[in-house]
Amino acid sequence: MSPSKFSLDERVALVTGASRGLGFAIARALAEAGATVVLNGREIRTLEEKADDIRAEGWEAETAAFDVTDHAAVAAAIQDIKKRHGGLDILIANAGIQHRRPLTEFATEDFQRVIDTNLTAVWVLAREAAKVMIPQKMGRIIITSSISALAARPTISAYIASKGAVTALTRALAVELGPQGITVNAIAPGYIATEMNSALMENKEFTEWVSKRTPAGRWGQPADLGGAAVFLASDAAAYVNGVLLPVDGGFTASM
Repeated sequence: MSPSKFSLDERVALVTGASRGLGFAIARALAEAGATVVLNGREIRTLEEKADDIRAEGWEAETAAFDVTDHAAVAAAIQDIKKRHGGLDILIANAGIQHRRPLTEFATEDFQRVIDTNLTAVWVLAREAAKVMIPQKMGRIIITSSISALAARPTISAYIASKGAVTALTRALAVELGPQGITVNAIAPGYIATEMNSALMENKEFTEWVSKRTPAGRWGQPADLGGAAVFLASDAAAYVNGVLLPVDGGFTASM
């Protein structure tokens, strides 16, 4: 297969939750592959610092500061990208939050907050992106799910519910948007060394368990997600649609 099939030259990508962790690693990988990346987060100063890091490598990066749970801001940002670039080719719906509590101590408002960010905001982002992508007859929507959509653990019921739901949403959107030339896929990260997992990483027993349980023998790094995102965003994955792709070092394949 020609390397050009993996090229993202002249493509425009919006990456939510891109000020750190998985989002920044994915944005960096897309930029390296040739895309102009628009980094989203809530803090413009942090976003600009991250965009400067990408631009220092000679790649194209911009910023769009908004809260993904502000639906009007989402719509305005995507329309602004369309106005400035003539369209939007790739959406990485990555922004997400975690909240850990035993079920009997889990406040309803905290459950709803996780759902609003991890599920509803993803649906709104996809809807607004589709409005731009359908006239183009081309687009790539990639959603960050989790191996928690496949296997559960205690105290994160809202997170698991949200990631299970976005995995189902991925299939629904793939079926609806596929005829328009738009693919919709999800990446399911395993245990990745990010700020969201800092509490788990500080637990020596848990960290050792992850390393032993994972055939790769280690926690994943944010950069490990980059290749999967570039593939799903590229022409090489034009016939890949409605897939949940675990990037977990073999965690979910192991008994």
